[in-house]
Amino acid sequence: MRKPKRGEVWLVDLGMVAKIRPCLVLSIPTTDDNDRVLVTLVAHTTSTRSSRFEVSIPTRFLKQGAFDAQNLITIPQVKLIRCLGTLSDEQLNQVTQAIRLWLGLSDS
Repeated sequence: MRKPKRGEVWLVDLGMVAKIRPCLVLSIPTTDDNDRVLVTLVAHTTSTRSSRFEVSIPTRFLKQGAFDAQNLITIPQVKLIRCLGTLSDEQLNQVTQAIRLWLGLSDS
């Protein structure tokens, strides 16, 4: 399996409770050295709540919904099933800004 890249959206097995769902890769690719083979993701949901931490990104490869900045997860890379597509830099920045806000890293 190829290594996931930051900005890619993958179909991910999140277990029985969270199901299989699209997730945006936030972390950089691991190396073959001493890195743990983990990936940090933000989950996409179709059950939106109009939260300020939800970012709707219309793409041809996602159903209508949003990336939920309150749903950050780090899991083993083997849970990733297949790449669905890649967000543009501007789209990735929109999600990153919501995550910064959620984590209190925002300048504003």
